[in-house]
Amino acid sequence: MTRQPEFRAALPSALAFALALAGGYAAPAPAADAPITTVSERSGFLKTGRYEEVIELCARFAERYPDAVRCEEFGTTPEGRPMKVLVVTRSGAFAPEQAQAKNLPVLLIQGGIHAGEIDGKDAGFLALRQALDGEAAKGALAKQVLLFVPVFNIDGHERFGAWNRPNQRGPEEMGWRVTAQNYNLNRDYLKADAPEMQAMLKLVQRWDPLAYVDLHVTDGAKFEHDVSIQVEPVHAGDEALRKAGAALRDGTIARLAKQGSLPLPYYPSFVESDNPASGFEDGVPPPRFSHGYFYLRNRLAMLVETHSWKDYPTRVRITRNTIVDLLDLVAAHGAQWRGEALAADGRAKRLGGQDVALDYKTSDKSRTVAFRGYAYTRTPSDVSGALMTRYDETKPQVWNVPLKYDIQPGRQVPAPRGGYLVPAAQAAWVAAKLDQHGIEYRRLDAALAGAQVEAFRADKAELSAQSSEGHQRNTLSGQWKSETQDLIAGALFVPIAQAKSRLAMALLEPQAPDSLAAWGEFNNAFERKEYMEDYVAEDVAREMLKDPQVKAEFEAKLRDDPAFAKSPQARLDFFYRRHTAWDERYNLYPVLRTQTVPR
Repeated sequence: MTRQPEFRAALPSALAFALALAGGYAAPAPAADAPITTVSERSGFLKTGRYEEVIELCARFAERYPDAVRCEEFGTTPEGRPMKVLVVTRSGAFAPEQAQAKNLPVLLIQGGIHAGEIDGKDAGFLALRQALDGEAAKGALAKQVLLFVPVFNIDGHERFGAWNRPNQRGPEEMGWRVTAQNYNLNRDYLKADAPEMQAMLKLVQRWDPLAYVDLHVTDGAKFEHDVSIQVEPVHAGDEALRKAGAALRDGTIARLAKQGSLPLPYYPSFVESDNPASGFEDGVPPPRFSHGYFYLRNRLAMLVETHSWKDYPTRVRITRNTIVDLLDLVAAHGAQWRGEALAADGRAKRLGGQDVALDYKTSDKSRTVAFRGYAYTRTPSDVSGALMTRYDETKPQVWNVPLKYDIQPGRQVPAPRGGYLVPAAQAAWVAAKLDQHGIEYRRLDAALAGAQVEAFRADKAELSAQSSEGHQRNTLSGQWKSETQDLIAGALFVPIAQAKSRLAMALLEPQAPDSLAAWGEFNNAFERKEYMEDYVAEDVAREMLKDPQVKAEFEAKLRDDPAFAKSPQARLDFFYRRHTAWDERYNLYPVLRTQTVPR
């Protein structure tokens, strides 16, 4: 007979899902055998607890289930709080080496990256208890290792308040979206600025999870659908591994549908803000996001988004169901999927010379989807003056709206056959960044004289007008061209022949959306540091005009380019750029490509 959860007597009728989870009524158990419950569960899923509860529960689960749970600390937040992970398995593999030796898939489930969206913490502890007690996902924990991080953004979690999520129904109080340092962790996977993200990447590097699951809550409109499930690789990354990604996504959606949900395989955000008739657009996120990052490592990542306008009990139930479904799916297919991921690692080592997509775009091709919404009106607001959409939740309505579904590679570049060279002046900090992601490299002990390389000289560098995540982003125009360069000893060589070749390209290709260059880490290279006084440039120009070829080029430029002809500075720069005084490193991206492997 199954145990009755402690909150049984206090549950309001809206929380009847707890009865279904309980599996029937049983007499109250003795206190020593009482199940481990959360503040949320005891409140009927109206509240969520503070972080000290996570610390306590982590220890209590390890004490209650010593054969199956370890409570570990994997980092410390900027405000000094311990970052906790529960390592859960019935296989005996409590260390990464043991899991690898047994060919066990590792599933990492993370809650509270946006700490106001805290469903994952309370649902995770509920699902975990039920799986350990044999009430759900029976036998699944013997076939995998589960890493459960109840709260990722811990300092944000402790910025507690009732209106931290104004577009969300419940719990009564919750945490804040960003960290104490004001980082949005779900914009930080590739740049890895935040100490919390650096700690998470170390955990990932240690355990190499097959699948990484990121539990969220949407913002947006009101409608009937209650959860969206997005997975990569499905549209991006290693083509063979996309089948495993699709199986994980579709298997989860099918199970949730049987459990009464209305799941979606795309994020339900309108193409035109606040206009349901504009429909939706599917896509592949850049690697600042969790499910845009892990496919670059040849691993699976899932974004779970419950719908913010469902009440907290409903959202916890759906998230709990998702976690249980994932445990079952990984138990059934995880060993096979892990084999496919390792095979993708092998293919990634042979990526040199192949075209690789740096980003993806969605074409205008669309199909009509029957979307479960509500009746609505769009009328001018006497408050804002804007056209405002108002929903009537008493009147369900099917919206037949377009879904842009055709996802194609955007910018593509051929992977270098050898790899990347990072000059010694940049080597120390770039090496630290590569270390965060486990990307292989080696330092060159000897100089490279007259090396045949490819260099990227920007035709244009567009710096963003506004800071983003503490960075001034930079959009570069230009292309790789063959050059001869001298490099002193101490440069880094980053080989393309490695499992994380796509990840290396995402960091080092200057036009990749979340590269080091795109986040402004190399902005100094695109700032002009030396100048020639105009009166000096005048004398230089008159001397250079004695060369018939220079004179012809100058006159052609005057004739064909009106803007150039009208700009005194541009005309003088024409000659300065051809003079030996010109800084040949200006607008030179300080990372090179090589088609060979240096000795």
